[in-house]
Amino acid sequence: MKIVLTGGGGRLGTELRALLPGLGAGVVAPTSAELDITDGAQVMDVVRRTHPNVIVHAAAYTDVGGAERNRERCWAVNVVGTRNMAQAASAVGAKLVQISTDYVFSGETGNYREDDTPGPPVNFYALSKLVAEEAARAAQRHLILRTSFRPREFQYPVAYSDVFTGQDYVDIIAPMIALAVRRSAEIEDRVLHIVTERKSVFELARRRRPGVREGTRAEAGVSLPGDVSLNTGRWKALEQQWRQ
Repeated sequence: MKIVLTGGGGRLGTELRALLPGLGAGVVAPTSAELDITDGAQVMDVVRRTHPNVIVHAAAYTDVGGAERNRERCWAVNVVGTRNMAQAASAVGAKLVQISTDYVFSGETGNYREDDTPGPPVNFYALSKLVAEEAARAAQRHLILRTSFRPREFQYPVAYSDVFTGQDYVDIIAPMIALAVRRSAEIEDRVLHIVTERKSVFELARRRRPGVREGTRAEAGVSLPGDVSLNTGRWKALEQQWRQ
């Protein structure tokens, strides 16, 4: 299996570069200088030259607050970049594995299933990732992985106790994403949720930063969803099937 990985220098991409070769895959992870995902011609050229079986599109604009100030850049990376990757994937018959987010949901109920209607987005980052999912669906073969992860250490002094999520640390999430990539050819689902159990961000933060201060999302300075926990029944069934 040959894999092209975008965003290989990012939080998730760095973990995947270490994990995927161990699963027997050949990974090509061009730098942002070698592959500008917002340049359609360059994307097509790189993908045609490497001719991968799978494209893992992990590159994204992920600064939620920054997206409100830099909407044009956020849209170019998240939406236009995904359109380019979908077009290139179809051109070479590759399967596009799009890394998406739990923020495509409004956060009103939690325990969202893959077939639940997303939106309305609560901020511009969420909007861009929701539209990016639709862009990814243009690829003839695609798998959208909704997930959420943080660095190996919680990086903020404050964590919100009124924001609920299935998010976890990247070293916990990345091995699951790597497994999904490795088995992507046999996954028939078009959307999968890969996170861990429902918890508050404060609960998550205390696992690796015990002294973190408890706060509320009113302090965030940007609209945040209240409960974007995801139902992972599909993913758990696949894991169980592969263990048999």
